Amino acid sequence: MTGMTISQQILTVAAVIAGTMLTRFLPFLLFPADKPLPDYIRYLGNVLPAAVTGLLVVYCLRGVSWTCFPYGSAEILSVVSIVLLHRWKHNMFLSIAGGTALYMMLIRLLA
Repeated sequence: MTGMTISQQILTVAAVIAGTMLTRFLPFLLFPADKPLPDYIRYLGNVLPAAVTGLLVVYCLRGVSWTCFPYGSAEILSVVSIVLLHRWKHNMFLSIAGGTALYMMLIRLLA
């Protein structure tokens, strides 16, 4: 198998850098600090976090087998623990880390 040449590697790195810089700086250019945000952008900022979270939950639970042992119990307990931890401490990192740790423990114990 042949690898990339040095010029291809440089062009690839340059393209990645340009894409990263564009996505980082473009919002500041489109929406300067001295002008108010358009209503639609403000609306998206309010609704997208919940929509993305819901999408991630559905994506994570899509492959769970609900009809055979352990009937998705590790996933259900982990999701419940994430919700409870977040309502208790209001700390996203603690919620995700705690739910992930519980899930990893449960899949080893229940399998």
